[in-house]
Amino acid sequence: MTPGTLVLLHAPYATAAAWGELPELLRDQGLDVVAPDVRDGSGIRYVGRAALVIAATAPTPPLVLVGRGGAGPLLPAVAAAQRAAHRQVGAYVFFDAELPRPRRGHDHVPGVEQEPQVPADWPEAPCGYLRTADRYEQEARQAELRGWPVTRQQAPVSVPGRICRPLRELISAL
Repeated sequence: MTPGTLVLLHAPYATAAAWGELPELLRDQGLDVVAPDVRDGSGIRYVGRAALVIAATAPTPPLVLVGRGGAGPLLPAVAAAQRAAHRQVGAYVFFDAELPRPRRGHDHVPGVEQEPQVPADWPEAPCGYLRTADRYEQEARQAELRGWPVTRQQAPVSVPGRICRPLRELISAL
């Protein structure tokens, strides 16, 4: 797929600086990249703040949502917010990320911010997984079981030059 805008979402409680030079390197390769700095916690607060920041950038659809770490389970809710704003989501990439899991009603813990529900129609766009850290191998295997393309690249995000090509190739395959 050819993205309009690539949206890089860092893990909750981190900052956009966690992406290092990756956004700029992708821009240098001709991609429209948005890396929102979302500092408002996790769950619904993260999703709401991310939606506001994404909207302020006037992204070009179709969007490719790239979630890292704990942002992975939030991608369906971020996508729902984008669709509500009439912005098409063309694909999802989980970058060393946790995968969305349906929440059961008895999972609620009082006083703990909950992750938003995964919409019943999710995923409505192709998904892929980019694993660069061995600790996410189980998630990569789960992605394969879902039939998603998985790319394994031994390169930390701190070496963005080794991540650009595999990320672009994975997106192209979606």
